[in-house]
Amino acid sequence: MKGNEPVEILLVEDSPYDAKLTLRALTKHVANTIHVVGDGAEALDFVFGTGSYSARTVENAPTLILLDIKLPKVDGLEVLKRIRDDPRTNSQLVVLLTSSAEGRDINFAYRYHANSYIVKPVDFDQFRNAVREVGLYWMVLNRPPVGPIAAVVSSDG
Repeated sequence: MKGNEPVEILLVEDSPYDAKLTLRALTKHVANTIHVVGDGAEALDFVFGTGSYSARTVENAPTLILLDIKLPKVDGLEVLKRIRDDPRTNSQLVVLLTSSAEGRDINFAYRYHANSYIVKPVDFDQFRNAVREVGLYWMVLNRPPVGPIAAVVSSDG
């Protein structure tokens, strides 16, 4: 963890089994607080401070969002698109952690600037290790942007 900053992760996962494995891998080594939501609509409420999360503000964003794709109500790719389309959240760290290895899902995720796309390993130990390593990378090694990202103006010459 970086300094004394609290680490908060939003895990968007509809499989109780995968959520439990992910929590087990992250709580020991990476995060102070992990919020788990089971569908895309609840994830959007959490991120944008609406619905049952109206006490939260957009500025009180989690450090990292681990996002599954195949979710009830609103799929993960649409959640990613809405996060990226809003200037208040467009620099939010979003890692897709999914069972889908379909090229169209991967391409869509990167078209909407996913920070990473990880296919969940089927093996229990590999899954646990992958989640732990993802968490450690994004929470310890990576340096995220500070605040929303404005358009970059380049000058040739």
